[in-house]
Amino acid sequence: MSAEPIMETVMKPVVPQVDPIDLLISFEKAAAPMPIRAEYLEETGIVPPQPDAEHSDVVAQLFLQLNSAGFPLAGFGMGFRAAHKDGRTQALLVPDFYVRHRKATDLDESYAKTHKGWYPIDMLGLVGEVTSTNHETNIGPKLRIYANSGVPVYVLIHRKKQEAYCFYNPESTGDDLTAGRYRGQVTVVLGSPLRLPAPYPTLDTAPFLDE
Repeated sequence: MSAEPIMETVMKPVVPQVDPIDLLISFEKAAAPMPIRAEYLEETGIVPPQPDAEHSDVVAQLFLQLNSAGFPLAGFGMGFRAAHKDGRTQALLVPDFYVRHRKATDLDESYAKTHKGWYPIDMLGLVGEVTSTNHETNIGPKLRIYANSGVPVYVLIHRKKQEAYCFYNPESTGDDLTAGRYRGQVTVVLGSPLRLPAPYPTLDTAPFLDE
């Protein structure tokens, strides 16, 4: 991505809060005709910039590595929803790439229909982000949300620092998204193999040195 993301803090009004899904729909309508997919995390709506070519190349490489290693449910482009215990929307995220635990079931499709295109976050076995200008978003709020939601593995390619990370063993803290964390972490410089927990492959980060 080539520009700073647009962020809008969602305040808690006295009247019942608008579902963040509807908030993001309003963001997307306002951006028309430019296609965007907004996200919602830690009570903030984010309209990310369009990905640049280098960002897209890194994502494509990671997807191909996971797919060729025998993970046909590796993908990108789907949006996932985390919910509070009372059912309210807690977070809405569109990962750069991911591996799902399962194909979408009838229940998953019904969930997505009810929530206007957002699938349940428990479908994710591995999730990944590639930083652009939004480094803090990926290493901060997104990491905490993925951990708190129980996503087993989080892969992060930090283009500015020229490092790659694998976070694993998530620790959930219930409805307090800001306290989610991963107990395990592997860090390598770009160009070195990034070993992931079984059953996932070791990722080759050498192709990203020139990105």
